[in-house]
Amino acid sequence: MPGNILDWTNAFPQGIWPSAGASRIEAIAARLNLETTTADGGALPFLNLPHWPSLRGELEALRPALAKFEHMVLLGIGGSALGARALQKAFLPGQDAPGHKGPWLWIADNIDAPGLTSWFAKLPPEKTVVVAVSKSGGTIETAAQYVLARNWLRGALGAKWTKHVLIVTGETGLMRQEAAENAIAALPVPTHLGGRYSVLSAVGLLPAMFLGIDPAQLCQGALSVTGALAGGGVTTKSLSEHPAWKLATWSWSLMSAGRGQLIFFTYIPHFSTFGAWFCQLWAESLGKEGKGSMPIAAVGVTDQHSLCQMFFDGPKDKGCLFVTCPKQEPGPAFPDDLPGAFSFLKGKHFGDLLQAEALGTHMALSRAGTPLVEIRLGAADAVSAGALMGLLEAATLLTGWLLDIDPLDQPAVEFGKRLANSRLGAPGLAEEKGLLDAFLSAKRTEQGF
Repeated sequence: MPGNILDWTNAFPQGIWPSAGASRIEAIAARLNLETTTADGGALPFLNLPHWPSLRGELEALRPALAKFEHMVLLGIGGSALGARALQKAFLPGQDAPGHKGPWLWIADNIDAPGLTSWFAKLPPEKTVVVAVSKSGGTIETAAQYVLARNWLRGALGAKWTKHVLIVTGETGLMRQEAAENAIAALPVPTHLGGRYSVLSAVGLLPAMFLGIDPAQLCQGALSVTGALAGGGVTTKSLSEHPAWKLATWSWSLMSAGRGQLIFFTYIPHFSTFGAWFCQLWAESLGKEGKGSMPIAAVGVTDQHSLCQMFFDGPKDKGCLFVTCPKQEPGPAFPDDLPGAFSFLKGKHFGDLLQAEALGTHMALSRAGTPLVEIRLGAADAVSAGALMGLLEAATLLTGWLLDIDPLDQPAVEFGKRLANSRLGAPGLAEEKGLLDAFLSAKRTEQGF
């Protein structure tokens, strides 16, 4: 994407660029060509966004109805919520500021009984749309929230409640059935699109449009990066030069060298929640078979005063993705009557502190020997946000393939879900019930404090 830069200057403290080997890159290029040209439109839809043309029309058809609402309550968890929250905080920061006049997006991404109860008590149902997001339709947290939200809307609006609900789900499942039985408008989640890769589907683009963010710009930005990896035209040369491949080989080489933590350091304040989105993408995709690296979200300059002591002087087991944008709002200028100790700020703007501190942290990390790649955005806008998301999704996929694991599943997470369902009495989980009984009956070693 023009204007967006990957700065590799401090990526390899020893100056040694990694190589995955000619055979590996050839095999992965062939795999990309195969999996993005299947009969159903591609097994990696976050690379070529084959769903976008039809989804664009569906979103436009919903725009007049959405314009009547002031509040959107998004029911979702993990990948069904983190992308929407990142976009909300990036492009509608006014929701957290005094005097905001709307629209408002409220994201129910936890089992927060007091929070949900408060929303039902204080939000005007006649001006609220509830969006339930679950690809499988069986996500217990989202299903539980939906049942309660449905009762709230029914009680307040009667038969009109269905006009205040939208469902984003897969082709089959409980939520798809709910939409059909109640004539509720529904948007699709493509078959091969996992939650943590789904921000540029209806999962993230519907709330984005409600907030006034242009979905087309987000998709344009992503495709400017990922489009070259899809459609069957990938060669070993084009892949070796692609920024996502370079990020993948860099991160893979760090893991091979025992650097098991990856800092995602954001020096764009409104992009701070991109860290949580990236952490799920990276951790859930790569934490398998004893492999992967632990992502750490950090926000500049806030975490200079909380985490940087560990980053600078702790174990040498980290790499860093360092996200910056030189073209941010400068903020107010400092007055002439400054205290003597800060007289050097005369003639400068508040935003100059952010850029100077970003440079200072960048240099301090590099001097401490931390491999660092700077992702420098040309603008903190929707096109660059889409490009950043597309780059990180593609790099995550390719890193997983270099690690010889499947970056698209999450088997360990599913086991924890089955244990939780068993605890609540779900049928057909005899093995999980036995494990729970043994765990709960074990003698405890406890101490008060």
